[in-house]
Amino acid sequence: MKLYFEISNYPWQPERYRYAAEQMLLTLFPEERPEYPEGPLPRDLGGEENAVIFTLHRGTKKTSVSALVFRPQGHFNGVTRFDSKNLDNSPEMVYHVVQHAVKRAFYKAGTALLGAAPPWGALTGVRPVKLPTRAMQAGATPAQARRELEREYSVSPARAALAVDCAQASLAAGRSLGPREVSVYVGIPFCPTRCIYCSFVSAGVGRTLGLVEPYLEGLLAEVEETGRILKQAGLTVRSFYMGGGTPTTLSAGQLGRLLDRCRACLPLEGCGEYTVEAGRPDTITAEKLDALRRRGVDRVSINPQSLEGPVLEAIGRRHTPEDIFAACTLARAAGFACVNMDLIAGLPRDSFQGFCRSLEGVLALAPENITVHTLALKKGSALMERPGELPGGEETGRMLDFSRERLAGAGYRPYYLYRQKYMSGALENVGWARPGHESLYNIVMMEELHTVVSLGAGGMTKLVAPDTITRLSNPKYPQEYLNSLDRVLEQKRQIAAFYST
Repeated sequence: MKLYFEISNYPWQPERYRYAAEQMLLTLFPEERPEYPEGPLPRDLGGEENAVIFTLHRGTKKTSVSALVFRPQGHFNGVTRFDSKNLDNSPEMVYHVVQHAVKRAFYKAGTALLGAAPPWGALTGVRPVKLPTRAMQAGATPAQARRELEREYSVSPARAALAVDCAQASLAAGRSLGPREVSVYVGIPFCPTRCIYCSFVSAGVGRTLGLVEPYLEGLLAEVEETGRILKQAGLTVRSFYMGGGTPTTLSAGQLGRLLDRCRACLPLEGCGEYTVEAGRPDTITAEKLDALRRRGVDRVSINPQSLEGPVLEAIGRRHTPEDIFAACTLARAAGFACVNMDLIAGLPRDSFQGFCRSLEGVLALAPENITVHTLALKKGSALMERPGELPGGEETGRMLDFSRERLAGAGYRPYYLYRQKYMSGALENVGWARPGHESLYNIVMMEELHTVVSLGAGGMTKLVAPDTITRLSNPKYPQEYLNSLDRVLEQKRQIAAFYST
């Protein structure tokens, strides 16, 4: 879609607002990609069928932003107005006002032409929970925060309520955090096979078996150095999360060595949540679960994604639904009182009825946490190259609606939420928990409530202060990580410097 900007009487460059236009383009017309024609705006756009003209005009009292959208079904002009005095603020404040107006104008025109509105309205971005969180921190009631989402961003009532529920969980988590507490993430970038939808940094262990042990040795060195730095800075670990990949790709002995080193080196004395993703049921054994449990792990994830055999086959899983049931039985027998299970709505060969059967099957296993993801077509995934037999956005939306109603009715409450690019139906991922079983790590990681120190290949450490976030990235791939281990260890020393200022 061609995007034209014609902004008069305005001192800043319209290029600043391209990203806002692109975000709304992705929401309204996900099949389109932005184009920016060179040269002046054409005088005659009567023949256009796929373009938007953005115009800003500053009046004495009011400033208007319009988006004239041309599509095959016709054209429509969406207009948003705000007080002109808002343009006299700082450049940063002006940017936020104008970019919101650009989105709203585009949204009005696009939805008028489509005859339908996306569930999250004009709200874009990964973290929709931040808006109601800020509103309630400023004194708004939950009802007021919900109305703001509906009024200012045209979010549907169901999604606005979902965001406010998660914002309340975020506020409660934030109140529980101490000023010198951090969370720790440990990454294991290996899986038995690579799922068709996956873009994470992970490798099939069959092809990279020789890398596993060297990688573990490098990771043990990073654990040791990180523990020394955290203790030197007077920091303690509040939540611990080992993910991947699939950590239980490691043997019971390797898991034991890694967790023993974490126990010995990291300041875990006050750790209140100790999670390991078992993930794939074809990697779970009683011996591995016993190794985790004996070292204090109290929360484990077993992620079926679906309980439909044809769907598991389509996404590249080498296990059956029966293997999932058996893995859950092993986890309970090992003494795990908190189990998370993931499902994905919109997978190849799935249907509304199939998704409903999967959710009912998971509910029968009574996990404390259930995370419902929406399929996202991610760069780097095999599915991006061959979409396969995907349910449409409308059908995927029905899956999410069913999960929301069914989980709430079964006593689960939403506690964290995020969105991604190229999600089917422009929907969301939601973590649900029985009261008292919310994962603190998931909340602080998604809402950026405090520092998360990440170890291993692909790890992204976020050092969080009230007004800033500093990011420290580890190399993405296992061999690259090992080749750069000295730099990785040196970079970890920035943690102490961050907390000394």
